[in-house]
Amino acid sequence: MAATTGFGQSRPRVVIVGGGFGGLTVAKALAGANVEVTLIDRINHHLFQPLLYQVATGILSEGQIAPTLRAIFSQQDNVEVRLAEVTGFELDQRVVYAVTPDGSRLMLPYEFLIVAGGSAHTYFGHGEWAKFAPGLKSLTDAQLMRNRILGAFEMGAEAAHEGERERWLTFVVVGAGPTGVELSGQIAELSHRLLSSEYGAVVAEARIVLVDAAPTVLGTFPERLQQIAKRDLERMGVEVRTDAKVTGVDAEGVEFEDQSGRRSRILSGTVLWAAGVEASPLAGMLAQACGAQVDGAGRLHVNPDCTLPGRNEVFAIGDMVALGHLPGMAQPAIQQGRYVSATIRRRLRGHGKARPFRYFDKGALAVIGHRDAVADVFGIQFGGIAATLLWGFVHIAYLVGWGNRLGTVGRWLWALVSRDRRELCITETKQIVPGGQELSPGMGLASADRGEDGARTAGGDPAPRDPQAAPPR
Repeated sequence: MAATTGFGQSRPRVVIVGGGFGGLTVAKALAGANVEVTLIDRINHHLFQPLLYQVATGILSEGQIAPTLRAIFSQQDNVEVRLAEVTGFELDQRVVYAVTPDGSRLMLPYEFLIVAGGSAHTYFGHGEWAKFAPGLKSLTDAQLMRNRILGAFEMGAEAAHEGERERWLTFVVVGAGPTGVELSGQIAELSHRLLSSEYGAVVAEARIVLVDAAPTVLGTFPERLQQIAKRDLERMGVEVRTDAKVTGVDAEGVEFEDQSGRRSRILSGTVLWAAGVEASPLAGMLAQACGAQVDGAGRLHVNPDCTLPGRNEVFAIGDMVALGHLPGMAQPAIQQGRYVSATIRRRLRGHGKARPFRYFDKGALAVIGHRDAVADVFGIQFGGIAATLLWGFVHIAYLVGWGNRLGTVGRWLWALVSRDRRELCITETKQIVPGGQELSPGMGLASADRGEDGARTAGGDPAPRDPQAAPPR
């Protein structure tokens, strides 16, 4: 028999699906409201995805970017947290169905429902590439990517033949949005600045190739910043190959073709994927439940007030919705979360229909190296150390908890002036070889609204595009 959730029924119940930026914002903004909030997620932490690449490249530890949801809401008495995966919606009955890790079924009634299911990386119809080219959407993904990157240096240092060493020390990053640019820059930092004392001269042979089907890096940024980013990457030793569409990925490397149709192949032992997103499967569940439409990337079409067609008590926000031309990052999810919480408060007071949601674009940021970044903030464009510092301050402001903020500040400042990185453990050697392991259940699937590149609001990777067009990242 399905169990119901633990609150009493004296106050209106709000069920929030997803503990990412959107869902977290709604729950926190309802503090003190006359409601009972149930926040449900299949993972027990809020993942600060904009810094996930720093876990993958040894700058930060997992705990610094992933506080537990129970810790976040330990002082908010109108919120309960449930660890479970949503399996369905019964909108006529106003019920959410879910299952816990031990197989127990939950039935969660609601007066208001907010679904912030986020997005997953997509391989544009080539799911078989996933085991050779991991993406970056979860802590598990970051650990796998770190194992691949650090393992490649180990294998390169041990290789008996020059060709094998070259293959292991060739890193290909697919997708030149903020995630791809940041990954490429950090691998270059590891190769050319940080690891020489551990691996000797062999790391100087590392080759980093950034591939994208688009004509430029950071396609959603102003042209001037695209040029600065490309210049900085190339100065760091990254080969930038634009107008290059990936046509194949396997254990030996990557195939791609240019605009003329000429095909090329790069032999590589480490291919990393930062090239696209699609909506969480929850978007499809909701669409089926209410008859709403989805776009080509699986994103749910919602009303201007973020409600589902014909269901003014059900809201969908963040990466999983199609509402205008919002970028796939944390800021839209955060602003939608604040909007939805304000709408619920208005309804509880008996006020009328809310104004349509309007997004306020604060700009975009992307970091390249320890002293290189680009910024477009309220129309002001700049790069260099000033952009790097701004990027750091913005991300610190969005981290949850003063402990995480102070710890991260200290780690960044130390990384800025030193050659020391603490988080360089290989935790699973079987993951070093491409295709040598199968992805575990849930890896690469949608996490709650993490906002691909999240609070880069400064910044983030753009929304998904047609797979035949340039991948967005």
